[in-house]
Amino acid sequence: METLDKTDILILRELQKDAKLTTKELAAKVNLSPSPVFERQKRLEREGYIKKYVAVVDPIKAGNGIMVLCNVRLKHHSKEFSRQFTSVIAEIDEVVECFNTSGDYDYQLKIYARSMQDYQNFVLGTLGDLDCIGSLHSIFVIGEVKNTQSVPVKA
Repeated sequence: METLDKTDILILRELQKDAKLTTKELAAKVNLSPSPVFERQKRLEREGYIKKYVAVVDPIKAGNGIMVLCNVRLKHHSKEFSRQFTSVIAEIDEVVECFNTSGDYDYQLKIYARSMQDYQNFVLGTLGDLDCIGSLHSIFVIGEVKNTQSVPVKA
């Protein structure tokens, strides 16, 4: 991969603010003509700097009343348990993020649920069915201070 120059960084920052910008609008923001901006954007996509374009949906309006950070400890540290856990988690819609972590827990999940009852049903009926899980620790999010999908872009 090539290193990013100042214009590439500006393009990435602007697209993180608004991925719906037209090439012409983006070109105006980075002080370049549309054709080179288009080529740069395509190169950033090809090289994997831009992974995909998505719409950020409001979780409350989509019917999710609570957000939970769920720390998971596996029964044993083994490839088999880790593979079993990650393959199942990857397919569960309620789990929107999953991180393999260090410390007291092996994974941290970000989960959306409609209600406390739905979360309890999820824990007992979905996570509870996974034999590889040793323990769970749920943290219920009371309020959100900062939530951004933007990544700091550095040269």
